[in-house]
Formats: sequence, structure tokens, C-alpha cells
Amino acid sequence: MHPLARLTLIAALTLSSAQGAHAEEDDPVFRVEGETLVYDTTRGDESGGTDDIEVSHIDRLLALLRQNPEIRVLDLNSTGGSLYAGREMARIVLDFDLDTLVSGECFSSCVRIFLAGAGRRMLLGAKIGFHQTTWSPRSVEEYYTANREADGWETPFDFVSWVYEDTQSEVHDDLVYMIDRGVDAGFAVRTKGVRADDSWYPSRLELTRAGVLRERARAAE
Repeated sequence: MHPLARLTLIAALTLSSAQGAHAEEDDPVFRVEGETLVYDTTRGDESGGTDDIEVSHIDRLLALLRQNPEIRVLDLNSTGGSLYAGREMARIVLDFDLDTLVSGECFSSCVRIFLAGAGRRMLLGAKIGFHQTTWSPRSVEEYYTANREADGWETPFDFVSWVYEDTQSEVHDDLVYMIDRGVDAGFAVRTKGVRADDSWYPSRLELTRAGVLRERARAAE
């Protein structure tokens, strides 16, 4: 290779690496720490964003895991957000066979991501919380307005009928997911009884007995 071309390539790679590192430093919710990927949405509003789990986080999680194959643990600190994003991120965690860890708080849709971990731990002083899902009146109105023609809802009553059926399916799917992830069925059902405007933070002992916290299963020697 010509010396000038070699210098140009080295400069380009150095710039790319520096830009990547700078972008990671600027990321308000993700940061890589060795084999651990920290996901902390409580830092989101520091950069003018929100402190919610957002749809945009799905692609960022996937990209970081592909760029850093050494990552083995996803460290969570979030009070929840988008249900769709939580489910998609959980799917990615499952696919990459990660362990999950709660270092601060994991609440609402964050719990679905946490349960995707093969091994699931919680640091001393951390907490995991549950409640029913909610849908704000404004968001309901926006969804109805945007989809009523495509989905054939001639009146708001048609929409409410759909919501009633969809909600039952959603609760069923959540319960099946929790049980599939090794959570005690009775505990899973209990989480669905906590009102949306309330919260339940089980003790470490309760979480362990229910299978929410668990060690990664080791292959037989």
C-alpha cells in the first residue's frame, strides 16, 4: 500500500473510532462498561429528552449489542415507558442470551426486559415494581382518530369493543410470557391486580421465591 494511502486509512479509522466513542459518551441512556451494557432511562431528560423507554431505543440496543459482542449483561434502571418498545427489547435480550441486572429501579414495562435475562439479579438496595398498564385519554383519542378508517370502526363504540378484546389478549400474553420465563403463576396473576395508579415492590425474598430473580442455568458437565 502506498504510504499516503496507508496514512489516510489510519486517519479515517482513528476518526471513526473517536466519533463512535464520542457518540457513545453522548448517548443519554446507553453506555458500555466492559461486558455490561448499562440502560438507564432516568438520564434521558438530562439531554432534553424523556425518562421513558422509547421505540427509538430498540434499534440502539440492537446496534450496540452487534457492535460489542463481548456484552453479557444488560444493567437496567428505568421506571418504564412504551409497552411495544419493552417487548421488542426483551425479544432482543432473549436472542442475545444476555443476563439482566437491576442496579437502581426496574418498574412497569422495564420488568419485561428484565425477565428476558437468562440469569436475573438485583443489587442490594435496588427494587423491581409492578402495576397494571395504562393508556392516557389523549393517546386513546389519537389512536382512534389515526386508525378508525383502516380498522373499520364506524363509531367510538366499535373502537371500545376492540379495546376490550385486545386488552384481554394483552393480559393473557403477559401472563404466558411471565410463566414461560419461570415466574410462579400465582405471583404473575397477582401483578395484574395492582392498579395502574398504584405500585407493588415485592421483597427480595418474594422475588426469589417467585422465580423473578434467578441464577443462570449451567449446562451439565
